[in-house]
Amino acid sequence: MSKAISAEPTTHHCVSEAAPEPSVEVFAVYGVEPEIQAYAMAKYSRSSLSMKESLKEITLQKAEKFLNTFYFQYGHRSIADLAHIALAIERLSILAAIVVADEQRWDGQERSTRYQDFRKSGYYTPAFENDVDASLKILYRENIELLFSTYQKVSQRTFEHFASITPRPSEMKPDAYERTLRARAFDISRYLLPLSTNTSLGEIVNARTLETQVAHLLSQPHKEVRDLGALLKRAAISPAYNANEESLRALVAEIRAVSPEIADRAERELLREVRVAPTLVKYADPNLYEIETRRELQQAAAELMRGADIEPAPLVDLLDNESPGYDALEIELATTLVYSHCHYSYRQIRKMIEASGETHRQEIIDLGLRHRGRHDELLRVFSAGQQFRFDILMDIGGFRDMHRHRRCVQIMQDFSTVHGFDTPPEVEAAGVGSDYESAMRRTDAAVRRLSASGGEEALQNAQYAIPLAFRKRTLFKMDFAEAVYISELRTTPAGHTSYRNVAYAMYEAVAAKYPALAKYFRVHDVREPVDLLKR
Repeated sequence: MSKAISAEPTTHHCVSEAAPEPSVEVFAVYGVEPEIQAYAMAKYSRSSLSMKESLKEITLQKAEKFLNTFYFQYGHRSIADLAHIALAIERLSILAAIVVADEQRWDGQERSTRYQDFRKSGYYTPAFENDVDASLKILYRENIELLFSTYQKVSQRTFEHFASITPRPSEMKPDAYERTLRARAFDISRYLLPLSTNTSLGEIVNARTLETQVAHLLSQPHKEVRDLGALLKRAAISPAYNANEESLRALVAEIRAVSPEIADRAERELLREVRVAPTLVKYADPNLYEIETRRELQQAAAELMRGADIEPAPLVDLLDNESPGYDALEIELATTLVYSHCHYSYRQIRKMIEASGETHRQEIIDLGLRHRGRHDELLRVFSAGQQFRFDILMDIGGFRDMHRHRRCVQIMQDFSTVHGFDTPPEVEAAGVGSDYESAMRRTDAAVRRLSASGGEEALQNAQYAIPLAFRKRTLFKMDFAEAVYISELRTTPAGHTSYRNVAYAMYEAVAAKYPALAKYFRVHDVREPVDLLKR
């Protein structure tokens, strides 16, 4: 008689009959400085030591020597991916925050314009140093103050309007009711916040991303952003903030009362200064490839589009693929290189690129590569070939929400007032439409005057006065999965009207071009009424 064969899953067995110990060990690591942790993980490829053995064996000096050798001399830059750093950046402008967050490998959170009153935040004022600039400084501050006072008025009146049309349910507490409607009101008044508005953000990045980010910030045309790059670099190589310092000092004091000798040792161990990336970020400098390429492409874009009027464009334009042929990719690259340095639509630029001929097209592509150094990654504009490319013209506030989708490639154009501004219908319903319109018109005039002042950074300084209501153009390149993801996530009723409309327009554009794929989108129809009390 045969025995039944067990169908139990295969496991790793020991020779002993006792229950086998698991052969795989998994544990979390805590309390290790980022660069030491990076060294310990990198040793997996160079040593048979376990993580625990490596950490016992490593000192800060050994980690620095290792990183200087393998990271800087041998170019093993993936080592820096293993050192993760938490940074807080406070009281920077919204404009600077957009530049900081414009990193595809970035993880962070910024203050929300929905849940906080930004009237109390203050704002950034760029340098106005000489006598000629004195009147400009007055104009700048008067305009910012106008925007903030209108923001306050619109916030309150819109809240009152929402309360008048949305009775509080009996089961909803008064404070929750008010908090929800004020958040809805801030969604409307945020259109008035200027790019100079102070905000704060926190980021957790690996050291390689931080090094790239610092170099990028140091290469920007805005002085505030360049200064911010230097501050990030200093934060990485200077002593970090110890959240437990106060309690540890109290502990050391208690130990000292018992044993001064042990207290001295405890103080050295518990309160020593920690620098999160003293080695990996110390050589982050301005990126000459980025600086010189920007300068030359700005000139090339001005020459290519000289005298051309900006043609009307839709909210969302799903672009056709370039004409089939060997030069399709070249056309996309040249068009995108120009796109990032002007305010014209992708279609309008592509028409000019195609008409300019192959030789000129190659010259533009060469400009994007001419100054590339040995260790420079290709500029983001060279991330090409995606099936779904959306040229989106939307308000800056809504763009900030869309900007968080970092799995797609985003090519931004600069901040400007040339595309006009959006006006949410709620301001008219709340009886503050004329205040809103007046503030926007006066701002447009002020920005134009500031831009034309002729100062060294006049254009950059003027951008700080632009409110979030004004439109900017951004090229979003992505695959099908990302198009579905954005369309589904950003059309939910709890979202802001601005990006809901954009996401729905993206869905409609894909559905029109690929009807068979429309059924796979689980979007919310933005034309349906929204319950203001549901978040």
